[in-house]
Amino acid sequence: MRNKILFIVAGIGVLVGLVGAYIYGRQAPAQPPAFNPAANPYADGIYANGIVESFQAQGENINIYPEVSGAVSRILVAENQVVRQGTPLLQIEDSVQKATTEQLHAQADAALATLEELKAEPRRETLEVAQAQVQYATASLKTLQDTLEKQRRAYQIDPKAVGKDTLDTAENAAAAAAENLNVARRQYRLIKAGAWIYEIRNQEKQYEALEKSYASSSALLDKYLIRAPSDGVVLSIAATVGSYVSASQGTYDSYTQGAVPAIVMGSPQEQMAVRCFVDEILVHRLPDPAKIKAQMYIRGTDRHIPLQYVRTQPYVSPKIELSDQRTERVDVRVLPVIFSFTKPAEFGIYPGQVVDVYIGTQ
Repeated sequence: MRNKILFIVAGIGVLVGLVGAYIYGRQAPAQPPAFNPAANPYADGIYANGIVESFQAQGENINIYPEVSGAVSRILVAENQVVRQGTPLLQIEDSVQKATTEQLHAQADAALATLEELKAEPRRETLEVAQAQVQYATASLKTLQDTLEKQRRAYQIDPKAVGKDTLDTAENAAAAAAENLNVARRQYRLIKAGAWIYEIRNQEKQYEALEKSYASSSALLDKYLIRAPSDGVVLSIAATVGSYVSASQGTYDSYTQGAVPAIVMGSPQEQMAVRCFVDEILVHRLPDPAKIKAQMYIRGTDRHIPLQYVRTQPYVSPKIELSDQRTERVDVRVLPVIFSFTKPAEFGIYPGQVVDVYIGTQ
């Protein structure tokens, strides 16, 4: 009996719940969608995801990675700033490289000074000293020769007046003086001839090697200052003062937790582009480029912009989900098609924005 009562009570509870749900469903108003998806404006149109980017004659936005690694010491531009080619964008701490460059510069200057010294030989003062040594050696020889001649005459008159040893010593002294004069004259001619050509060539090569090392170090130092590669607009700056940038990875982004370019640049914003990714199963339905038309729809609004066909990137590649290009790859292949459009003045649209695109021929 008790089980019957419990069964009846449970059944009544279920019935009441169903009735309540039915009544609530009848009374609750239907919620409108967050936005109405755009309708296909073409009878034969095909749909494609698109992403807005700055207009480039080729490629995409300019992703700037430093060529050297180090801590950022200065940010010299701001996002949305229009820059000219060569404008300094970002400075990486360069004290070590600057000191190395200055050292090589000093070594090159020292090598150049030595080279100029060799080319300037003979030095006038050195040549005068060598000439004085020749004159001194000449005078010494003359003195010893005169002494020898006197001793010879004395010996001829009276062999006992001058000993044989004394005469031999005088002869040897005169001979030594003659050789000293010969050495002094050769030394004078050597100094007067200047530096040896091979010494000059060797020093030239040393100077050339040091000069090239200095030029290489200076070129590397210049890379610590990142400059704009072309005219354009700074779209994004991921680095900040004190953060570390890598030559191969760029910088770390705290939000995506991955490596991103230090700076992203685009072309001036008056003319923009949208890169559409057409599914490979729809590629055969793409119209002839001469007849192609397209409309871009801004998500969440009913606004749309006519597009001008630019080019087709002739390479079908795996699709990358636009919500997270770093990790989300799916087993679908797409063909990129690029269109251009003039940026509207009445509402904002920015590079990186995802849009809906319909492509047709009407």
